[in-house]
Amino acid sequence: MNRAPSKSFRDVIAWQKAHAFVLSIYRLCEEFPQKEQFVLSSQIRRTAISVPANIAEGFKKKSTADKARLLNVAQGSLEECRYYLILAEDLDYADVSTTMNQLEEVSKLLNAYCKSILNS
Repeated sequence: MNRAPSKSFRDVIAWQKAHAFVLSIYRLCEEFPQKEQFVLSSQIRRTAISVPANIAEGFKKKSTADKARLLNVAQGSLEECRYYLILAEDLDYADVSTTMNQLEEVSKLLNAYCKSILNS
């Protein structure tokens, strides 16, 4: 399936799904105990926000190497989020299954986006 070139980072499906993931993370963190407001909640939000932020930043970079580097940073942040979700589940703070499914979808899209950038 050929898509028209994206005019804005907001047109990138990986960014759209990553943004939806961040919104889900914010809702999920509301279920955490109050004592985690400035610890796990803060950390998971920061790493989640990093994913679409790095996709957006990479979108405007001119060189393939710069784009790939920022997309790799996004991938790293996504993996960090994966760990925090595992931790939240193991601590019985919330059911993370739906959010983990979103993370998997973002990961697949981000990997495909990276490949398309590197092969262009």
